Amino acid sequence: MEITIDQNSGYCFGVEFAIQMAEDELKESGRLYCLGDIVHNAMEVERLHKLGLRIINHEDLKELSNTRVLIRAHGEPPETYRIAMENNIELIDASCPVVLKLQNRVNTEFGKMEAAGGQLVIYGKKGHAEVIGLTGQTRDKAIVVMDDEDLEQVDFSKPITLFSQTTKSTQGFYALKEKIEEKVAAANDGEAYFKANDSICRQVSNREPNLRRFAAENDVVLFVSGKKSSNGKALYAVCKQTNARSYFIENAGELQPEWFKPEDRVGICGATSTPAWLMEAVKARVVEMV
Repeated sequence: MEITIDQNSGYCFGVEFAIQMAEDELKESGRLYCLGDIVHNAMEVERLHKLGLRIINHEDLKELSNTRVLIRAHGEPPETYRIAMENNIELIDASCPVVLKLQNRVNTEFGKMEAAGGQLVIYGKKGHAEVIGLTGQTRDKAIVVMDDEDLEQVDFSKPITLFSQTTKSTQGFYALKEKIEEKVAAANDGEAYFKANDSICRQVSNREPNLRRFAAENDVVLFVSGKKSSNGKALYAVCKQTNARSYFIENAGELQPEWFKPEDRVGICGATSTPAWLMEAVKARVVEMV
């Protein structure tokens, strides 16, 4: 049996940067608060918890003062920074530069849409940390869309600007763009304004074609990811479409012997939130099983 770990899988720059900032701070102080899971991977959250990282939510933040809090790669809305200033909380800002740039673009474009009586639409998962940060740039007036039902919130006779959560599927974004274009054309006489901004992170979108090749090259694909990872779900779908013998696992303990044949080529890959050590642990377990 041949077992290969995909060299293009694992942490993206933003997640790696946030975890490195957390580890550096924990080495100095031994304790640090983080606003939300630092990464959508339970195994990594548990590892950092042992080092002293404590996860809090936004309600917890309001009760804290005179301490330090890490902002993870997903970014935060303006309200979080306001609360921190009022409570004398020092923020260690590990927001991904790609997300920060998108927040600024959304903020600027929202002002234009407000002036024109238009709408700003975000392709993303409602309630996702990054989406909360993005909608915060619009005073929560942005329309968040994931499927056809969500499009019922949009008035296609008015100007529309579309952005995407950085970790969403490129294929899904362009499918949504086409649907909006069709509805805009049907509701107007060619006078309506619609602008689509592909704001998907290329570290994420470039993984889709790479994963298709990787999945096709192997008989069995083990996709390692936290179950809460939107990016993980999207990338696993790419593997499953290419190779029916693709399995979504969170850790090595979920492996099943019946998935494998002695002659199989086994490929191990993961999301942008999957640590390299976890993929190595899965490989070691497969070796033990066979």
